Amino acid sequence: MTNIFNYIDRPSPIHDLTGATKLVCLLLWSFAAMMTYDTRLLVLLVVLSLILFRVSKIRLSDVRFMLGFTAVFMVLNNLLVFLFSPQHGVELYGTRHVLFSLGGSYVITKEQLFYHLNLFLKYLASIPVALLFVCTTNPSEFAASLNRIGVKYTVAYSVALALRYIPDIQREYHEISQAQQARGVEMSKKENLIRRLKSAGAILIPLILSSMDRIEVISNAMELRCFGKNKKRSWYMARPFTKWDWLAMAGSALLLAAALLLNRLNGSRFWNPFA
Repeated sequence: MTNIFNYIDRPSPIHDLTGATKLVCLLLWSFAAMMTYDTRLLVLLVVLSLILFRVSKIRLSDVRFMLGFTAVFMVLNNLLVFLFSPQHGVELYGTRHVLFSLGGSYVITKEQLFYHLNLFLKYLASIPVALLFVCTTNPSEFAASLNRIGVKYTVAYSVALALRYIPDIQREYHEISQAQQARGVEMSKKENLIRRLKSAGAILIPLILSSMDRIEVISNAMELRCFGKNKKRSWYMARPFTKWDWLAMAGSALLLAAALLLNRLNGSRFWNPFA
């Protein structure tokens, strides 16, 4: 069964950081990557994200589905940008260096290729860090960390339940899929894509019904235990911030500051090597 958005428990420095620290770092890192088109900073973010991915001991096979999905989305996004706005890079950078023409307005320019390169780097800089957050953050510890930084514990617990529920949905989908295939419903790669999608759609109804039943059971259990009655609660998985948490947040803040500084020095979000 393919794991999607699932916590993977492995000994690593990334796992040792608190959930709140990883959330803050993710937000700061994402803002830094999204706020600038300076290729120099984006390359640095890509290199750092790959290093962090290696340090976390998360294998590519653990997240191959999401990486494949991201790769397809990345290719489609770049293709659609070129189809609908083949001169967008020229408009952004204010210069025009033609390489060759495909006919009509579809002219390949250095500026357009450079813009697509930056889009590609943005994905490479952001996706690995987002995957790290999901794969290295224990939902219970994450809820305790959120509550520690001031988030209401009922909200924090809801987030933890949502993160825990994702692998349950995956497992339930897999079990229903196996049951359907045992009844003769073909869902393997031998069948064409359209029929496989129709067969997968037939799983949605029992999946939704079982999910609603599970939600009702959890809601009743929490209500019977008077969840939300008190203003505070204790956390079994709570961990204090360490110096590494503060260093991680400080490093992410420096990356965001670097993005803002480069935007100011460049006069815009775009670094123009053609000027």
